[in-house]
Amino acid sequence: MSFKVAVVGATGNVGREMLNILEERGFPVSEVVALASRRSQGTEVSFGDRTLKVRTLDQYDFSDTDICIMSAGGNVSKEWSPKIGKQGCVVIDNSSAFRYDQDVPLIVPEVNPDAISLFTRKNIIANPNCSTAQLVVALKPLHDFATIKRVVVATYQSVSGAGKEGMDELFTQTRAVFVADQVDVKKFTKRIAFNVIPHIDVFLDDGFTKEEWKMVAETKKMLDPKIKLTATCVRVPVFIGHSEAVNIEFEKPITADEARDILRDAPGCQVLDKREDGGYITPLESAGEDATFISRIREDSTVDNGLSMWVVSDNLRKGAALNAVQIAELLVERGLIQPKKKAA
Repeated sequence: MSFKVAVVGATGNVGREMLNILEERGFPVSEVVALASRRSQGTEVSFGDRTLKVRTLDQYDFSDTDICIMSAGGNVSKEWSPKIGKQGCVVIDNSSAFRYDQDVPLIVPEVNPDAISLFTRKNIIANPNCSTAQLVVALKPLHDFATIKRVVVATYQSVSGAGKEGMDELFTQTRAVFVADQVDVKKFTKRIAFNVIPHIDVFLDDGFTKEEWKMVAETKKMLDPKIKLTATCVRVPVFIGHSEAVNIEFEKPITADEARDILRDAPGCQVLDKREDGGYITPLESAGEDATFISRIREDSTVDNGLSMWVVSDNLRKGAALNAVQIAELLVERGLIQPKKKAA
């Protein structure tokens, strides 16, 4: 079986990565269609050794398309995903538009694959926030073993999480600093070059940001509503790769050695944890990799049954594009969709 797949937002960082990963992982495609807004019409994007001409979303008929992987922002998704779903095409949405809709499953395949069956309610499946995706991959196997009560997480999120504009701003500001030019601030609220900004997304009434709220709501929806979680989300001058300092309190005893063994065997996880210089992962090494990396696993003596660890992943891959393609693979593996066009 092979499937006709459309990628919406194909000219963006994540959209291009989605095309790369579909090809890398050999997803069974009969045809891939690259879609974007009218201003990108005719732009060329790569799919393996092929070149695709970008077509416009508002002029495309989804009636013969099996899967639409959507990476065009929340407003576009709110308008188009329901329309696409009603044409019988399953939407895998990378925005926050439907993550908190009880009729839309929010999926990380290593964490809650069984929830995917709920997609038939609206023909939409939500991809989680990038910082949440890597976190729950690391938390799930530990939760199964010792039951998590509370999580405190501080994120160190790369500028690619803010799209191409974020990456361009870090580059231009860094260059400006070195040549003593004026440093212009456009995308971020303060200068990002040689700085860290404790502010991602808008502020809410309680003083937390929406990015921090997302991590709480999504972890509860995918992993366990009983888990208490608090987050501080920080933008750092790194191009690719989100890092997280995670402190966990469990109901049952768990040692650092037990956690290492559990995580080494867990799907999607890779442990790199040596107590020596360089015996840990940094975002630089995570770029281009599929795994969620875990380092610095240690026991926290300030609470009963406490652990601390360092979690790093490529936010464009597991945090977005890879997870979306894995969701599509899960649909196929479980026989939840059939190609609209039968092979000749």
